[in-house]
Amino acid sequence: MDGGGRRAGPLSGIEPSQATGPANAVSQRRRAGKRGGVRMVEPSGRRRAIDRWFDRLAERISRLPRRAGLAATIAILATSGGYGAVRGGHVDNVIDFLRDVRDMAANTVGFSIAAVALTGQHHLNREEILATAGVTGRASLLFFDVADARARLKTNPWIAEATVQKLLPDRLVISITERAPFALWQNERRIGVIAEDGTVLDPYVAAPYTKLPLVVGTGAELRAAEFLRLLARFPQLRDNVSASVLVAERRWNLRLQNGVDVRLPEFDPDKALAQLAELDRGAKLSSRDVTIIDLRLPDRVTVQLSDAAAQARDEAAKKKQQKLKAATHEPT
Repeated sequence: MDGGGRRAGPLSGIEPSQATGPANAVSQRRRAGKRGGVRMVEPSGRRRAIDRWFDRLAERISRLPRRAGLAATIAILATSGGYGAVRGGHVDNVIDFLRDVRDMAANTVGFSIAAVALTGQHHLNREEILATAGVTGRASLLFFDVADARARLKTNPWIAEATVQKLLPDRLVISITERAPFALWQNERRIGVIAEDGTVLDPYVAAPYTKLPLVVGTGAELRAAEFLRLLARFPQLRDNVSASVLVAERRWNLRLQNGVDVRLPEFDPDKALAQLAELDRGAKLSSRDVTIIDLRLPDRVTVQLSDAAAQARDEAAKKKQQKLKAATHEPT
C-alpha cells in the first residue's frame, strides 16, 4: 500500500503473471493452447537458430551508420531471397535468371556472339551443333564456358572430338570430328547404325546406310571392326555374306545371301575363312543345295544338305542299289 491507501503495481499496468520473458512467454503459449483446445507446435531447433541469427543481425544493423545500414539491409534482403530460393527449390531458376542478367550486361557493352565459325560437320546440321554447345541468342562471349561447351558437344554420339575457342570480342570458333557410320547392328530385333568403335550413332537405319554390313548379337557392336576387317581379306566371300552373327559372344557365324549358314571356330577364324574361300572356288560349295557348312573342327568340313537335296540323294542311292541288285541277278 502507498501513502494514499493504493496498492502498488507494475508500471506497465499489467499483472505480474503477464510479464514478458522467455519463460513467461512459453508458459503463456501453453496456457493459451490449453484454453483454446489447440496444441501449439514449437518451431524446430534449426528454425529457432535461423531466427536468432536474423535477430542478432538486425540488432547489429540498427547500430550501424545510416548508409552502412542501408547496404546491410540490401544484403539482408538478398540473403533472405537466397534462403527462400533454397527452401523453395528454385535455385536453378534463380541461377538461370542471374546468368541471363549477366549475359545481357555483357552483350550491351559489345561482348555478344556475333559470328560462329563451324567446321567438321558432315552428318549433323549447324542448328544441332549450336544447340548442343549451348550457343543461344542470349549468350555472351565474355562469359561463355568453352570447357562446358566441349563436354556438351561430346555427349552427341556422332561427335568423337570437339574444340571450342573464343575470339574476343564477338567471334566463336567450333571444330568437331565426327564418327563415320561403319556397320549396322541388330540386337533383340532392333537395328541401328554404329561407328567403328561400337558407338551407336542412330537407333534406326536411314536410307543412306542400308548397304552397310550387318552384324548381329550381343557384343557384336564392339567386335565388328576386327571381324569385318578379317572378312575383307576375302572379298568374293565378303560380297556373298548378308550377316555376321556373334554366337554367345565367343565365335562368329556367317549367313550367306542364299541362306546357307557357315559356322566358324572360336579360335583361328581366319584359317577357316581361307578354307571356305578355297572350297567355294573349287567345288562351289556355297552355291550348292546345302543349309549348313560347319568349319568348327580344324580337320574336317561338315555339310548339311537341304531337305530337297537330302531326299534327292536318298532316291539316287536307292536307284543305284536297285541297279546293282538287278545286275547281280541277271542270267549269264
